[in-house]
Amino acid sequence: MTVRPITILGHRALERPTRRVREVTEDIRTLVADMFETNDAADGAGLAATQVGARWRIFVYSCEDGAGVERRGVVINPRLERFGKLVLDEESIEGCLSVPGLGWPTTRFTGARVTGIDLEGEPVEVSDEGGVLARCLQHETDHLDGTLYLDRLSPAARREALDAVTARGWRARGLLTWDPRQLAADEV
Repeated sequence: MTVRPITILGHRALERPTRRVREVTEDIRTLVADMFETNDAADGAGLAATQVGARWRIFVYSCEDGAGVERRGVVINPRLERFGKLVLDEESIEGCLSVPGLGWPTTRFTGARVTGIDLEGEPVEVSDEGGVLARCLQHETDHLDGTLYLDRLSPAARREALDAVTARGWRARGLLTWDPRQLAADEV
């Protein structure tokens, strides 16, 4: 397993929709193992394949559900269903490993369910209501569709977020990836 560099806002991989996985190959298994390793190194709640520069429709997650239970897994070719109320909780800050060290309250549904397949090609369903996992399922599926959570912010919050990104200087430094083995997210 290898920790891979994580793409940063401005990297083209984050703007493109992903491709469906037709067959779970050894390359896909290696990618997933590397994604878990990278997510763990970065202390993330989840990681989409686009965040390590791959265009496959895959994400991993490792976070608490609404009952406070730590959940960990992979979903290949996820299809998302949102349910519950659409809520903007000013107390809950959503972050992203591709916008490292920054976060803003983001409007999300309280519940989410994804269906897809696992590494054995078997059907898998993951759902949650009220936990970090519900937010994560929506966030990671967005990545696979070429959407960042910044796109879901109000116009004023989005302007604030983009100003903060500019102040971090990633684009000015030509920085398109970061290595979680060398830096914490807030140091990027």
